[in-house]
Amino acid sequence: MRRIVWRLTLLVGVLFTVTGNAFAQEKQDPPEVLEKQTDGKEVIGSLFGKKKDSSDTTKKKPSLVSTLPSAGFNPSVGFSVGVTSTAGLVFGDPKITTMSVLNANAYISTKGLIQFETKNNIFTNDDLYNIQGNVQIGKTVALDYGVGTGSRAHGEQGFTFDGLPLRSNSEVMPLNYSYIKISQRVYRRIAKNLLFGAGVIFNIYNDIDDEKKKGPKPDAHNHRYSINHGFPTSEYTNNGLLLNLEYNSRDHINRPYEGMFIDLILRTNATWMGSNKPATQLRAELRKYWGLSKVNREHILAYWFWSSFLLKGDLPYLELPGTGSDQTSRLGRGYTIGRFKGQSFMYSELEYRFPITTNKLFSGVVFANAQTGSAQRRISDINLGEFVEPGGGVGLRILFNKYTRSNLCIDYGIGTYGAKGIFVGLNEVF
Repeated sequence: MRRIVWRLTLLVGVLFTVTGNAFAQEKQDPPEVLEKQTDGKEVIGSLFGKKKDSSDTTKKKPSLVSTLPSAGFNPSVGFSVGVTSTAGLVFGDPKITTMSVLNANAYISTKGLIQFETKNNIFTNDDLYNIQGNVQIGKTVALDYGVGTGSRAHGEQGFTFDGLPLRSNSEVMPLNYSYIKISQRVYRRIAKNLLFGAGVIFNIYNDIDDEKKKGPKPDAHNHRYSINHGFPTSEYTNNGLLLNLEYNSRDHINRPYEGMFIDLILRTNATWMGSNKPATQLRAELRKYWGLSKVNREHILAYWFWSSFLLKGDLPYLELPGTGSDQTSRLGRGYTIGRFKGQSFMYSELEYRFPITTNKLFSGVVFANAQTGSAQRRISDINLGEFVEPGGGVGLRILFNKYTRSNLCIDYGIGTYGAKGIFVGLNEVF
């Protein structure tokens, strides 16, 4: 689990928003469109007596940098405080260069957990090069439900907030660990909207502690899986090389109205780079957006497919793909992070997005998703697609920054085995 409950009070944190000016203009909506919109920053400003600026938006620099403090509580984490910041910059001619996005967040909790993370999605002039990467360092806790789909054991049986349960579950196995994760990918455009790239990834896990590891035959999932697959139980490393092919015709990163995104990643984990075992994975992602109205572009049908296939070799337990394994840890609304996982994993989601108010401050979504994972076991294997776990729900969107199309997202999702909860985030899930 790579993201924790520092987002629990993100909605409250908006009230303390601090904004700055970007270094350059972005490719944004026309001034006549922006003038009709009201975002959260303007609403907050009006509460403090600041009037909405009706001047020509082309003559001023929009605010593209935002910082949000937060605080929260979870039984596994304790009380936590943190801060998250996002920036939109343009490194080139804004007429032909996509806005680059930089994110950073950090939190600390009363139970000694800590996390620092940075992410970059940078486009050079005319989108010739695209650099994507992240750095994560921390000590955290994962709620462990085992491998595969189709098992009712360790079901949620309760309410969750932002992917974590609001109360302790005696059947769930907490898994504490420290980690360092570094990855960078560099893409070069080889045709219109098509990029080819390569990169490296380093994932190091230490001090892995199964809190329920007891007796001569431990039943903790990480311990049992690691013994069966020949991995150390308390630490392991998974480093490798990446080859990438990406197609991107989206009109915007944060909130697309149209276009398509395809990302294919071939990952080879190598022992000469420090991995405990060699392995080859293929990760494939597709995002497609259909505009449903020429009059109002916010009526959108969006589709998301995310998958990871183990082609050969073996993976350590904390590297198994599953719920919340995407870059922003938001895959699988309706379930806790890490609820399902497998050596191979597939996820699919369909979402309808629609406006609520004419000033675009409020909009909504309705979504449905499904996920499936495989498991190699000594007694019986679970094949990919053999068990499918559905989910769905509804959501509210609050326009946070109209210049960057940033939304505050609040979703209510449900799943199988009594799973249900509220999920909060900044910018669309996909």
